[in-house]
Amino acid sequence: MAGSGGVFFQSAAPVNREPRVNRMGRGSGVTVIVEGSSRTVPAGTTAAEVLNAGKDVLAARVDGRLVDLSAPVPEGAVVEAVTFLSPEGREVYRHSASHLMAQSVKRLFPRAKVSIGPAIEDGYYYDFDIEPPLTEEDLPRIEAEMARIIGEDLPVRREELSRDEAVRLFADQSETYKVEIVQELPAGQAISVYRQGEFVDLCRGPHVPSTGRIGAVKLLSLAGAYWRGDERNKMLQRVYGTSFPTREEVDAYLARLEEIKKRDHRRLGRDLDLFSIPEETGAGLVLWHPKGARVRQIIEDHWREEHRKGGYEVVYTPHMARLDLWKTSGHLDFYKENMFSPMEVEGTAYEIKPMNCPFHIMIYKSRMRSYRDLPIRWAELGTVYRYERSGVLHGLMRVRGFTQDDAHIFCRPDQVEGEIRRVLSFTLDMLAVFGFREYEIFLSTRPSEAVGEPGEWHKAEGALRAALDAAGLPYGVDEGGGAFYGPKIDIKIKDSLGRAWQCGTIQFDFNLPRRFDLFFTNDRGEREHPYMVHRALLGSLERFFGVLVEHYGGAFPAWLAPVQVRVLPVTDAQAPYAESVEKALNEREFRVESDLRSEKIGAKVRDGAMQKIPYLLVVGKREAGDGAVSVRARGGVDLGAMPLDAFMSGLEEEVRLRANETRLTARG
Repeated sequence: MAGSGGVFFQSAAPVNREPRVNRMGRGSGVTVIVEGSSRTVPAGTTAAEVLNAGKDVLAARVDGRLVDLSAPVPEGAVVEAVTFLSPEGREVYRHSASHLMAQSVKRLFPRAKVSIGPAIEDGYYYDFDIEPPLTEEDLPRIEAEMARIIGEDLPVRREELSRDEAVRLFADQSETYKVEIVQELPAGQAISVYRQGEFVDLCRGPHVPSTGRIGAVKLLSLAGAYWRGDERNKMLQRVYGTSFPTREEVDAYLARLEEIKKRDHRRLGRDLDLFSIPEETGAGLVLWHPKGARVRQIIEDHWREEHRKGGYEVVYTPHMARLDLWKTSGHLDFYKENMFSPMEVEGTAYEIKPMNCPFHIMIYKSRMRSYRDLPIRWAELGTVYRYERSGVLHGLMRVRGFTQDDAHIFCRPDQVEGEIRRVLSFTLDMLAVFGFREYEIFLSTRPSEAVGEPGEWHKAEGALRAALDAAGLPYGVDEGGGAFYGPKIDIKIKDSLGRAWQCGTIQFDFNLPRRFDLFFTNDRGEREHPYMVHRALLGSLERFFGVLVEHYGGAFPAWLAPVQVRVLPVTDAQAPYAESVEKALNEREFRVESDLRSEKIGAKVRDGAMQKIPYLLVVGKREAGDGAVSVRARGGVDLGAMPLDAFMSGLEEEVRLRANETRLTARG
């Protein structure tokens, strides 16, 4: 569903929970099967009539294309119902809710001009040119008007206009942004608009059949947004909202939002002293503080050890290269908008690197390779730099400088599928260690701008598909989502709140080995191009760290925590014993600190809890006399007194297992 009202994002979900309707033959009518029931109807019958659609059916899929329920069904068509249960249904529903919000704003503020209003994950937004600007106090009024429009149950009707007709329509309404969009469309293209009552909007659709199909709505926030995302254009006002079929679902979503706010990695990064992104150093450029750096080092150490075990060699490459390298790679042709401007050094143009792959290619090219050398697996924690507009930067999740856990595998054609299966297994094992065991996996195919012949792409996509099938992993297909040089597998991890985050990726590349004239000598003594597999297990360390913070709410498991133990003397008299406990823990290579302030023990315990430290060791007169510690596990769990050696042995085992929950138990 695209147009000025918003963009419909075609789902690539692996599971289709909609009732399937299959072609049964051709004739004077339309013969379909709906949930096992055969039905024949006259040609021209609407999708709603064919499906006998109840209120839960929002739209239809006819021969794979999303349409309004009012659309006539052609002879012999394949028809499917679309409900809120599907990603497509939720997009239709929430995009319809964005039109509802725009209509409400226009009723209350007639001079407001509308621009775009797409559905987004879990909600929608609409951008308005409105003076004076809306305030938070206006949102309940807009919500109330939306509820009234829902109660009016206005039919939502699609109309098709010529470009000139559409220009006149929106010009008469002083909707200058709509006029601008229409004027950019091809002259002969039919343009669709949707009407509900007095409100009309430019949109491709589809939409729900009437405003009464929208259940409960909630407006969430206000923000600024430049028209078309360009800082040179006027700043508009963006209103965010969400909608669900029931008020209970809205309330559950709002509760989830509150939990998300508590887990926001930007707030926790500040409160726990993990990282910062000061304006003085530049937007999207991260400073790792000592505690955050400790966690990062643990991640990197584990990464390096597992790669050693997995048959990879680690390499290091520079942060920049001559511009010619990026011309050869094709990045200047296909990726230029994401690259920083070149710099001149002694009359030669250099470019800061957006990717690591050309450097690994040059290492491969440093000498001739034999078929016996392959596969070659090289890995690097390489920092790259990409130009991201300031409006899309978001804490650690979207930055300008980040460290990619890259690896490139050079292999023979007969090794490709096995190597991809190996990487898939490696990726899932690596993610599981950090507590991620739920995924969404997508096969991304040839984009509109790509290099290579269609036959090569078909073969490459087949290799990725075969590896996924052999591994028994469910996956969806993201049509056109591949890189310019080859198809890929994207792995999105699900955090503790059920949110999906893009991390791992496996990319097939038959292009770069040819652009760089890479060869190996095959078993017949002939020169042959290798295939190349790009892969990242964690994605960028910055984003992965941000996801970890939010997944655990800053309460890292003991093996990952920047501070595993804090020692708390009850009084100053126990400070020497506390220091001896700290020394003993340090000698066992635990990350430990002592709170030697002259504060009450209750205050020290509260501070330790606020810092989300896994274990607090309280030492008073009795513990000092017995060589023991009183252990408080995170969450206020009192494990009682135990010998220090017993505590250290228990914690050592917890760390060795990389347990993602507390394993120490109370001592009897």
